[in-house]
Amino acid sequence: MRILVVEDEPDIAEPLLLLLRREGYEAVWAGSLESAWEVFLEGEPLLVVLDVMLPEGEEAGFAFARQLREGGYEGAILFLTARDALDDRVAGLNLGGDDYLVKPFALEEFLARVRALLRRGAHYKGTRFLKGELEVDLVGRRAYWKGEAVALSPREFALLELLCRYPERLFPPEELADRLFPGRESGVRMARVYIHRLRRKLAPEVVRTGAGGYGLGLSQ
Repeated sequence: MRILVVEDEPDIAEPLLLLLRREGYEAVWAGSLESAWEVFLEGEPLLVVLDVMLPEGEEAGFAFARQLREGGYEGAILFLTARDALDDRVAGLNLGGDDYLVKPFALEEFLARVRALLRRGAHYKGTRFLKGELEVDLVGRRAYWKGEAVALSPREFALLELLCRYPERLFPPEELADRLFPGRESGVRMARVYIHRLRRKLAPEVVRTGAGGYGLGLSQ
């Protein structure tokens, strides 16, 4: 199970990572939102442990959570913060957070909350996606078309995975740019380039174009 820890203070992040890894989780650290988006390119985690105050701003964690939920992320979000005001806790939960842990906290409580959230969200993620002639191994990170393996770059696979996880959605090119190429002025153009690459490597019908965006094509 993959867990992303978004925390800019190494003294706080390192004990959490060690604890999670000792428990058998695949724990990945991001010290900024830019790094966090890079982790998402490699595959969506089942849980995001998210500090509210980050280098990008005092409420950057809240903004990141909002972007994740608006983008269709269905995994669990656990906020970490030194701010214990009721309004802050309510704001975090209203933005899509699943739990809220105030610093300082005991590692035992942190681990208990992680376990509870993962049990609650165990139904979110499958390991294999099948539709039409397309098969995607979400764990092994491999794609197959008509039974034949297709070599995809990490960003190409990240794009395909996003479309497969939310097959009913249409993603505007601006959102794809934010997810795949955060901070790049040429992000929208690059997103369209990667759409073209998926169509070329797999099949034109794999990606459909709808009003305002791109989504997974194919018939069952």
